[in-house]
Amino acid sequence: MENRLGDTIKLLRTKKNLSQQQLAQQLYVDRSSIANWESGRRVPDLLLLTRLAQIFNVDISVLTSAADLGSETPEVILVDDESILLAGMVPILSEAMPNATITGFIKPSEAMNYARKNRISIAFLDIEIGQQSGLELCKDLMELNPLTNVIFLTSYPDYAAKAWETKASGFLVKPLQIEDVKEQLTKLRFPVLGLI
Repeated sequence: MENRLGDTIKLLRTKKNLSQQQLAQQLYVDRSSIANWESGRRVPDLLLLTRLAQIFNVDISVLTSAADLGSETPEVILVDDESILLAGMVPILSEAMPNATITGFIKPSEAMNYARKNRISIAFLDIEIGQQSGLELCKDLMELNPLTNVIFLTSYPDYAAKAWETKASGFLVKPLQIEDVKEQLTKLRFPVLGLI
């Protein structure tokens, strides 16, 4: 996978004559965070992207476009092992995100195969997906693409605490309501251009 964001951060850092340590101090992060961003092992969140843009004196779009945030039609997946719920949620997501490609999956393995071939912008994951946990699927998706926004879905709000232990962008209780989906879209960890 290309590392355009990491390359852009490194280029801008060197243009400013900053070492990784100096940049880390200005951002109030560890030097290893900078090294991880530049190598593509990790991705800074929106707050840190904003700080980076300020330090480098560039528009944040320079960094978000380097991260391919929204440069293509946003790919959104929905994973729920109950086909009737899946069929009912796809139209709601399509209405909330008319410019995105929405694809539903019953099996987590199929969702992962799809994610290996497509850059997933947002993954709506049921927390209990048959034999596999949505929490495990979240981890797998984030390893594949750290810029994936994960929003957990469940009928049981008690799972919220475990969901927040991941790097999820949000949590929705089923049945989905379009207003709730739109509200969650305003809180994504990694902005996705072109959703609406």
